Amino acid sequence: MKKDTKVVVLGGGSWATAIVKMLCEKVDQVGWYMRNTAAIEYIKEHNHNPNYLTSVEFKTSQLLLSDDINELVEYAEIIIFAIPSAFLNTELSKLTVSLKDKMVFSAIKGIVPETGMIVGEHLNETYEIPFENIGVIAGPCHAEEVALERLSYLTIACQDEEKAKCLADCLTSDYIFCKTSDDIIGTEYAAMLKNIYAIAAGIAHGLGYGDNYQAVLMSNAIREMKRYIKKVHKMKRNINNSAYLGDLLVTGYSTFSRNRMFGNMIGKGYTVKSAMMEMKMVAEGYYAVKSAYEINQVNGAKTPIIDTVYSVIYEGKSPRKHFKILSENLD
Repeated sequence: MKKDTKVVVLGGGSWATAIVKMLCEKVDQVGWYMRNTAAIEYIKEHNHNPNYLTSVEFKTSQLLLSDDINELVEYAEIIIFAIPSAFLNTELSKLTVSLKDKMVFSAIKGIVPETGMIVGEHLNETYEIPFENIGVIAGPCHAEEVALERLSYLTIACQDEEKAKCLADCLTSDYIFCKTSDDIIGTEYAAMLKNIYAIAAGIAHGLGYGDNYQAVLMSNAIREMKRYIKKVHKMKRNINNSAYLGDLLVTGYSTFSRNRMFGNMIGKGYTVKSAMMEMKMVAEGYYAVKSAYEINQVNGAKTPIIDTVYSVIYEGKSPRKHFKILSENLD
């Protein structure tokens, strides 16, 4: 990796901010697209994002900030998508510049609602980006802990190992360890599914279930994840690796997890709408559970946890009643 590698991050949220911070440790200049022009001007003047991870200080001389997505896509050699999945299609509709020849990595932990696809599949089918140019940035890694420079781990998945290593080199630092994987589809589905299981963990906590229940819920969740991913993309993988089990555990248990927070509110009696308004941030699992449930109606994996979360979030079923039923069916 060369220090003058042209890397661009698309997105203005906490995860995008954390990725820009990581890149600034290794790359001379980082392109950063966000649609909020006021935030851009604030960063230029005050050296930090006014809305997310406000403790992170940037050298603005390292940042190529713009609200013009085409300007930065044209500039980029490597593009990292960190836009919430619910808004990805809207942002990409602004593109007039081709993505075909770019190296593209998704740091999005969700499903594109308009197509029901994971981001890699969406980019391949809609924008004709070859799979060897598409990668995934997986955890376990919370943006908030990156801001605090606590030791964190990333998995960079790509069919082309050299491209995975290139981005891993861009992100590695004293407090970020990176490993690579060739399971691009499995890691991206795992990143999406763990948000659903974190909502389940949050609902259980809000209902008053304790640590014993949570442990059984998480052990069932990793087995359910294995069954689900095997149906959508069968290959040899160790589901106990950090990109799968590790990411599930940190999202299911951490107080930083917005999906767990969202579920906790539902368990305490909030409506879906009121919980989303209260949080003021996107819980990717909300969108993911609908798509995951619909995909599984075709594939037929045994998914009692996904089914239960779907019934509560989208069918308005009683969390208390349906989590009691779930508890009787957990192994």
